Amino acid sequence: MQIKKDRSALHVFETLESEVRSYCRSFPAVFTKAKGHKLWDRDGREYIDFFSGAGALNYGHNEERMKKKLIDYLANDGITHSLDMATEAKEAFLKKFHDVILKPRTLNYKVMFPGPTGTNSVESALKLARKVTGRENVISFTNSFHGMTIGSLAVTGNTFKRRGAGVPLNYTVTMPYDNYFGADFDTIKYLKRFLEDNGSGLDLPAAIILETVQGEGGLNAARFEWLQKIEQICRKWNILLIVDDVQAGCGRTGTFFSFEQAGIKPDIVCLSKSIGGYGLPLALTLFKPELDVWAPGEHNGTFRGNNLAFIAATEALSFWETPAFEQKIKQKSERVNHFLQSIVSNHPGLQGEVRGRGLMQGIACAGDGLAERICREAFKRGLIMETSGPAGEVVKLFPPLTINDQGLDQGLSILEESIQAALDQ
Repeated sequence: MQIKKDRSALHVFETLESEVRSYCRSFPAVFTKAKGHKLWDRDGREYIDFFSGAGALNYGHNEERMKKKLIDYLANDGITHSLDMATEAKEAFLKKFHDVILKPRTLNYKVMFPGPTGTNSVESALKLARKVTGRENVISFTNSFHGMTIGSLAVTGNTFKRRGAGVPLNYTVTMPYDNYFGADFDTIKYLKRFLEDNGSGLDLPAAIILETVQGEGGLNAARFEWLQKIEQICRKWNILLIVDDVQAGCGRTGTFFSFEQAGIKPDIVCLSKSIGGYGLPLALTLFKPELDVWAPGEHNGTFRGNNLAFIAATEALSFWETPAFEQKIKQKSERVNHFLQSIVSNHPGLQGEVRGRGLMQGIACAGDGLAERICREAFKRGLIMETSGPAGEVVKLFPPLTINDQGLDQGLSILEESIQAALDQ
């Protein structure tokens, strides 16, 4: 294969990399440097990051304290790869995660390291639920997204992604998410009827898996009351409740776990993305101790022991040692919500609806392709954002949780300019 002499900025990637690449199409630049809430490309152009690695960079790029810990660890020949062997880095992470996150929230979970990514966590959660209950089916919800491997795809709603499996996706049943049919339709009553009726054709499931806010599905935020009722259903029928907090967790919705404000306690929790702190691959599967029925090595993987991620993740948990960080997220979230509500009111052409919670909010746009045009205009102006939703109809704001007021205001100002430019087209 020869690289073309008539070169574009992305010629190497266009020539040598698979057509499956996606984000480099949305953000056509070669990036060289990143710090905090900013990135720079090869031409020296500066961008504000309202993408945050799809939620993997909640603490921004190259956070100073984490960076120093990593450099020191490497300089002292710290162990980088260790499968699931015991290391001091893992020990420190487990202790701090228990002391700073689990204990103050009265959450009693065992910690499993299933592999480096979110879909690894989901796969292990599904496998464990089936192993514990002896049942096969899992209930998931419309517009859900849980990963790109076969088990995770089976509980994912997006048709485009499901088709990529190439094989039937079985042992799952899809139910309507909160407000899927509008405010007047009770999706809890609908689900209950299927479970109660012996003629519904629904076998008692092993688990119900859900996202409290559907990041890829369109920033649909379930009401706390709805989440509480789902938990009640699980308790009544002895169904395990799995919360996929891969994207909505680690503070993205305002609290460390996205389900905290609902007052529920899932049986199994999936974490990845920003649990690694620095953008390093790490995933956790948390579950109640009585569910820990694994035989040694029954679920394993080569890259469970990412010690560099343990080092960064342990330092990242320092943000949560006092309530101050959570309060700052809340304040920024309120500012973002106020801004978005104002945008929707002042730009009727959007026919917009504000969605989401915390610092995963956005605007659902009625116009065909409008959200994608807005994001393109934003990129031209130095703001990196993506769309979400089954038709890419939602403009999605995902700034780092650590972004300062100046950066947040600058990004929101660019967004408003981009909306107007897209509406004028």
